[in-house]
Amino acid sequence: MATLLIPIAAFLCVAALVGAVAMLLKGGSDNPLEDRLSAMTGASATRKSNEPVVTQSVLSQPLDTSVGAIEKLVARVLNLSLLIQQADVPISAPNFLMICAGLGALGLIVPVALRVHVAAAPAIAILLTLLPFAWLVYKRNKRYAAFAKQLPDALELMSRALRAGHSLGAGFSLVAEEMNAPIATEFSRVFEEQNLGIPFSEALDHIAERIPNLDLKFFVTAVVLQRQTGGDLAEILDKIGHLVRERFKIWGQVQALTGEGRLSGIVLLGLPPALFAAVWYLNPDYLMPLFTDPMGKKMLAGGLFMQLVGALVIRKIVNIKV
Repeated sequence: MATLLIPIAAFLCVAALVGAVAMLLKGGSDNPLEDRLSAMTGASATRKSNEPVVTQSVLSQPLDTSVGAIEKLVARVLNLSLLIQQADVPISAPNFLMICAGLGALGLIVPVALRVHVAAAPAIAILLTLLPFAWLVYKRNKRYAAFAKQLPDALELMSRALRAGHSLGAGFSLVAEEMNAPIATEFSRVFEEQNLGIPFSEALDHIAERIPNLDLKFFVTAVVLQRQTGGDLAEILDKIGHLVRERFKIWGQVQALTGEGRLSGIVLLGLPPALFAAVWYLNPDYLMPLFTDPMGKKMLAGGLFMQLVGALVIRKIVNIKV
């Protein structure tokens, strides 16, 4: 029975991977309406350095945005479409789920093919299935950090544009033209949304939802209040930009002061697995009682639990919010 399941699982795995790669490499849409809208809105903008930088247009996205049954099921636990949008990855949610399924099937096949213990197959399959999600979260966090660093310069640029007589919408367009991604992409989207008739406050709420940055929320709140009550928006933007820069200075000082604690945490958390791997390589029989003896299993579970608790405590100590 096991010999029959192996080729079936291999076939499903290869089919899933081929399907995912085919959908990723699929060309542009054959819909002429989408092509015309893309040509009208412009899919790219050229910087001063004559280097073309692609910007995502609101109208250049697919017109058919219907949600499938699998995506609806995943949306109950995780808003995958929003996560992909926040990470700015050019892939749809169904394609992403297909890649995860293909990697999970591969994780079930490889241990059997390599004659590894069958009990390790589910763990490897779960690890490979969650690997794309971890990569997506990493991309999102990296994009958030880049956006936060660009925000003070963008606010100062908009402030100078307002003092020169430009409108707020023109300030968003200027940031989209003069700065790089990811802030250029997000501000360009706000400019396009308000040009298409979406209320400006609603377009600002959209960017605050895509980029949950505290300084950006200050900016959105200040703009909304200024449009309702009036005031010198250029001065407000200068103060927010100065506040953001001061926060970055304090954050740098905190990182320097907590560097020793973070390094100690890395060493303390990495030393037990490294020693375990070294002893396993030199003398595997010495560690077998941890897996065979009941007391050894309890000691191994207790060690893993204490390792997790130590990681959380060290993270709580060195993670100082600014």
